[in-house]
Amino acid sequence: MNMKIFIKTFIVAFVIFLVIMTPANYALNKAGDVRVFSGEENLMRDMDYVVDKNSQFFEQFSESERVNVLLMGINGHMTDTIMLGSYDMKNQRVDIISIPRDTYFPKEGATTPASKKINAIYGRDGAVGTAEAVSDLLMGMPINYYAVIKYEGVSNIVESIGGVPVNIPFDMDYDDPRDKPPLSIHFKEGPTTLDGKDAVRFLRYRKDDKKGYGYTQGDVGRVEAQQNFVKSAFKEALGLKLPKVAATVMKNVDSDLPLGMATRIATKALGLKSEDLKAWTVEGESGTRNNLSYWFADNDKIEAMLMKIYGSSEDETKDKTEEK
Repeated sequence: MNMKIFIKTFIVAFVIFLVIMTPANYALNKAGDVRVFSGEENLMRDMDYVVDKNSQFFEQFSESERVNVLLMGINGHMTDTIMLGSYDMKNQRVDIISIPRDTYFPKEGATTPASKKINAIYGRDGAVGTAEAVSDLLMGMPINYYAVIKYEGVSNIVESIGGVPVNIPFDMDYDDPRDKPPLSIHFKEGPTTLDGKDAVRFLRYRKDDKKGYGYTQGDVGRVEAQQNFVKSAFKEALGLKLPKVAATVMKNVDSDLPLGMATRIATKALGLKSEDLKAWTVEGESGTRNNLSYWFADNDKIEAMLMKIYGSSEDETKDKTEEK
């Protein structure tokens, strides 16, 4: 596979990774340290991604061979989706940590109740500010790179694919006239092919405003639906459509990931399987403050999650050594 095809394939896979938080396999050759996307900010330059020596996880963070990428789905000036993708290149595993968008995080400069949600930070402080907040929330976990895609970008990419076949799991009805533009979601249960705008509606659906509920498993069910969507999108994007799709991706994704690192990640990820991926969510509880609903993260549970993520790497290394 020549370099041009590799770059296009990797870019498409990267966007898919952003939407459904799952790795893909890549075929590739050598590449230099040129920028893949058009990211204006640079986490390596603009934030101190080195672990604080006072962090209780300093040793684990420092000794692991992980690349951590902050993935953000943007709606307007807010992050509708925030995930941290952590790829352990030594032990061949991927951990995806989802941060609820309503997480209470009163970062400096937050003067209103709404601005104290973590999803509002992007509008004030951009990718770097959001990365700093997520790193603080996760007890100093370093973040190396970021990737941002707006919903308009998802729509454009789906249009370049020619539509994405999905199976609507149940009737979906939701209207939000306050959204800009107004959001109107109405799907009947069953198989259909989503165009760009309908794809965005499908991905944004959370609950039914008529029945009061949506996915029976909440966000877990929503993530599963998104995963099925992107698997279908990836399948449709391959083949003769790939050059057109890749060109659209280039115009709709913002990231500071250099091609050299992308190549390294992709090379290492060649043998990854679905069972090598583990999804996590920042646990806590919902509550109200100043007449606004928030998600209050539980630090003890975050600590336990990080111990499992980084501890599993150490356990796997030990097991592989003992097998030899």
